[in-house]
Formats: sequence, structure tokens, C-alpha cells
Amino acid sequence: MLETPALLAHSADLELVIRHVLAGLGHGIHAGRERGAGVEFSEYRAYAPGDEWRRVDWKLLARADRYYVREAERDSHVASWLVLDATASMAEPSRRVQGLSKHWFARTALACVAAIAQRQGDAFGLLVLSGGRIEFTPASRGPRQLQRVLAALQRATPSGELPDAETLRASLHFARSQSMVFAATDALDWPSPLGEALVRLRHMRHDVRMLALRTEAEAEGNIAPGHAYRDPEEGAGLHSFSRADRDAYRAALEAHFEAVRTACRRHDVPLCEARIEQPLVEVLRAWLRNPEARRP
Repeated sequence: MLETPALLAHSADLELVIRHVLAGLGHGIHAGRERGAGVEFSEYRAYAPGDEWRRVDWKLLARADRYYVREAERDSHVASWLVLDATASMAEPSRRVQGLSKHWFARTALACVAAIAQRQGDAFGLLVLSGGRIEFTPASRGPRQLQRVLAALQRATPSGELPDAETLRASLHFARSQSMVFAATDALDWPSPLGEALVRLRHMRHDVRMLALRTEAEAEGNIAPGHAYRDPEEGAGLHSFSRADRDAYRAALEAHFEAVRTACRRHDVPLCEARIEQPLVEVLRAWLRNPEARRP
């Protein structure tokens, strides 16, 4: 059983991690889809833990001696878009859990959202923001789409800075119809082109949800005195961290994230803050939870 962040981070099999996490999650992204008229059979796929038994094709089980689930193509105006901040700062590792980083946590969380969307029959796509560029995977449905998105997430390597505001604005053509947008970032660069894009999407009446990740050491300032640190996105020399700096650091960090919270509240963008050392299931459950009061 993969029960801790340490064990999860050391698994090279992303699909195994997804199956484990979703087994403990217990719900989907949004309310149930339309049924009856307009629901057409699309394809079969192998049964996976969490699938509804009523969707198993029992006649095919008798012939093939394996469980298969019937996938249906449903008319829907809801697509899920996954946005991964893969800039250099996301490579920051946990100081407590070996093999765990903000990038690993963000990538795996988005992979789980993709798997949930696929199981629900939703269309889903991916934007990876890295090195000033955007890698775009168009939205589609089905198991093959999940494999495309997982492959793109596996390829993503933290580097460089976010794309500029104009580049991001030009990429928003994907959100012409009602969408859910899940953005995973560390929000250290704020205000930022990504923040502006998310606010713009919310003003276009999309359901936008942001996950802001930190390490324990970042959140608490538990960095060894005298430790030299270089900003991975600025590269402007080494910065020492002494005991005398800790209080000022914590105050500046809290002021920064209070500004992020204020902006998200003002624009009705639900914000989920988490440390990467937390259980992934717990963070996903909070991130996917439907906000109680949403303005149109």
C-alpha cells in the first residue's frame, strides 16, 4: 500500500499512484451527468477500482472472463482544463521527504483530476507552463486522451519562468464553452501572468480553482542557518538565511499569500493552500470540493 507521501513520491508508476489516490477519494469533479436520451455507446475499457458495477458489461464478462466497462459519449458543455506551473521554482524539494517536490505533487494532483474526468466521461485538456512557453494538449475524452495527458505531465520538467501575459491571453481560446479550470502552482510569482489569466477565465464565467503549494520549510522558514539559496527563476546570486532573517521572512511570506488570498476572494476564485508533505488524498478532496456560494 502506498500510504505516505514518501512512498508515493518513490513510485515511478504514475498510474499506480493515481489508482491508489482515487481509491481513497470517493467522489468526482462535479454532479452526475445526463442519462437516457442522447447517451450513446462509445467503447469498452478494462474495469478499474471505483467504477460503478452497473456499468460492467456482464455478457462480455461471460465471453472474455474479464471485467469491462461500457464508456458512453455524452453531450456536455463542461470540459476540464488542467494548468501546470512547471517553472523553475516548482522544482523546490521537500526538506523532510526525500524524492518529493512541488512539481511532483502538482503534476500528480493534476493527473488524478484527469483520471477522474476520464471516468466521468468528460472532455479534458492540459496546459504546461514552462520556460516562457506553453505546451498545449487539446481537450478530448476517453482512455487514449488520459494516456496523452499523463505522457505530457511525465515529460514536463521545471524550468524558466511563466509565459508572458500576452502569450497566456492568446492561449485562452480553448475556453469558449463552459469549463472547469484546475491550476496548480506555488503562487510565488504574484501578481503574475498566470494569475491574470485565471481571473480573466473567471470573468468569462468559468469555474476556476487554484492550488497553491509550498514545502514545509518554505511555510515555516525552517531552512538551516547559513544555508545558501539561489532564486531558480532570477538567478541573481546567492542569498544567505540566518536566524535573524526568519521572522522577517515569515512576515513577508504571510503578507504575500494574504495578497494572493485577497485577490482570489475578490474575483471568486476558490484557493486551496497546501504543503506538499500533506497526504495527496486530503489535498485533492479539499481542492475538488464544490464551493458553497458561487457568484454567476
